[in-house]
Amino acid sequence: MKISTKGRYALAATISMAQFYSSSESVTLISISDRLGISKIYLEQVFSLLKRGGVVNSVKGSQGGYQLAKTPQQITVRDVLYATEASLFETTEDTVTKTIIEIEKAMQLRVFDSLDSIINNTLQNITLYDLVIEAENHKTDQGFMFFI
Repeated sequence: MKISTKGRYALAATISMAQFYSSSESVTLISISDRLGISKIYLEQVFSLLKRGGVVNSVKGSQGGYQLAKTPQQITVRDVLYATEASLFETTEDTVTKTIIEIEKAMQLRVFDSLDSIINNTLQNITLYDLVIEAENHKTDQGFMFFI
């Protein structure tokens, strides 16, 4: 399975927001851009999709920016990717229904429906909070030098 740059950036940006989650503070695109090394212009496109998908809310004004629409424990990877990766969740088109319907049914039931189910279940069972914890487990002490 291949997830586009837009989907990967959306996931990275929302995980970054979840790492510093506060229900009252907004995060600017510039801060996310600087932290992740992603173009601010590209992030604007990504956040437009995330907002439309109900993953983030925008806040206007001097303290404006973006906030997660729910807590990190309530937002799943599926929520983020569904907002940005429409083609990932499209159903498989029929291949040979007009000629050999039994082959089409077999492929649909045993392959395509099974894959769709497994992918959906997997993505639905991983939250942003889970990914924050996982990221913390892989954090290294970068930038510190110890002399003995």
